[in-house]
Amino acid sequence: MAPTQKCHGKECPAPGPVPNGVIRIYSMRFCPFAERTRLVLTAKGVKHDIVNINLKDKPDWFLEKNPFGTVPVLETSSGQVIYESPITCEYLDEAYPEKKLLPSDPFERAQQKMLLELYSKVIPYFYKISMGKKRGEDVSAAEVEFTEKLSQLNQTLAKKKTKYFGGDSVTMIDYLIWPWFERAEMMNVKHCLANTPELRKWIERMFEDPVVKATMFSTEDHKVFFDSYMDGKPNYDHGL
Repeated sequence: MAPTQKCHGKECPAPGPVPNGVIRIYSMRFCPFAERTRLVLTAKGVKHDIVNINLKDKPDWFLEKNPFGTVPVLETSSGQVIYESPITCEYLDEAYPEKKLLPSDPFERAQQKMLLELYSKVIPYFYKISMGKKRGEDVSAAEVEFTEKLSQLNQTLAKKKTKYFGGDSVTMIDYLIWPWFERAEMMNVKHCLANTPELRKWIERMFEDPVVKATMFSTEDHKVFFDSYMDGKPNYDHGL
């Protein structure tokens, strides 16, 4: 692990080179996109260090690695840089082939990617509803649309008749979908899950997954960070 979990801002010096036999993730402790990559690193047992970034006051050396200024970013000991969460996760599965998380069958792999594409249209609703409520806006129309999209996810599980989205064990797609459901209570969207029994069972199972347990934060910690973010002063180091 990096010497500190505290976030690195503009004034912080660049960390040293990535040691041999280790991969580095530039992250932010409460970012759901970065959590995807941390889940995969943990699930695969990949030796890594973590450098957390202050996303409101990004260091220039970080922007040189990823001009978009987003996390997660992976960096190898040879200086190779990979960013965008699904790309980093797929890279890890290929670069560290032990304990594969993506299916070997091309059609099953394609199915996971299609489901991820569908889910990418779901993610904005978590923010639209939670931020709208915080601002006192009427979010009822967004809640109706969100409920419909969650119903589609529920239907996917019901049709597959499996415990998880990729089968009867956790695979890549589960880790890519998970981080926002970890935050569902904090984001005030749990009521939208009322008529999704299979999806609710999936959430219960995922909360019991050892990898999820090793990477997750409590609802209270998520709430403290989210409130600070909404106030325009994100507390990236909450709890440290």
